[in-house]
Amino acid sequence: MFNDRIYRRHHEKKGLVSFDITVKETNLNIQAQTDLTDIAIKAVLNCRNYIETYIKLYPEFATSLVPLKESETAPKIIKDMVKAGKLTGTGPMASVAGIVAEQTGKALLPYSREVIVENGGDLFIKSDTETIFTVYAENTPFSMTCGILVGKQDTSYGICTSSGTLGHSKSFGKADAVSVLSESCSLADAAATALANKVTKASDIQKAIDRGRAIPGIKGIVIIKGENIGLWGKLKIVKL
Repeated sequence: MFNDRIYRRHHEKKGLVSFDITVKETNLNIQAQTDLTDIAIKAVLNCRNYIETYIKLYPEFATSLVPLKESETAPKIIKDMVKAGKLTGTGPMASVAGIVAEQTGKALLPYSREVIVENGGDLFIKSDTETIFTVYAENTPFSMTCGILVGKQDTSYGICTSSGTLGHSKSFGKADAVSVLSESCSLADAAATALANKVTKASDIQKAIDRGRAIPGIKGIVIIKGENIGLWGKLKIVKL
């Protein structure tokens, strides 16, 4: 079901234990101070239960490509996904990978001071130090040769990536990679999708960055299209 995710071998952090879990379609790579497999599986099952149950009640939640309203009794995870969609102009499922990574990571924090959860290129991070994330944008000069450096943050954060040329996620653009930094992993995921939809050629990079800067809660953006790259916010591109 899951292809060899080579980029996982390039973001392992010294001093942390790396382990993978799989629950149905969800496959996570997790780094923590100890192997917390059982707790992580329970967290993913909890996330999936909320989302799957809500979809049974409101099937459009799974298919809508535009923002939706949630029911008054919706659980917080659903409300967070709907909020991310409203802020970015996307359907709620544009943030599903990010929200699962975020909820799993937060469930592990009582047991590990540092936690990294990666879900298909979308990451939740709580780290005591700066972190470098390898750029994986196939067929571009930046892929596996450059990294995104995020300085030490006082709180947890998310950095999520969308591509119109790689992977199976739905995208209406042709960006090789759009990575977004936010304190909210669900917002970063939805924003990466929204901005990737706007890039079909290199000349679209600037307008996509301008759009991303206007979204409340977005802290940084990297956009790659072929040999062109655009950068804004609280991150840096570094050579590996």
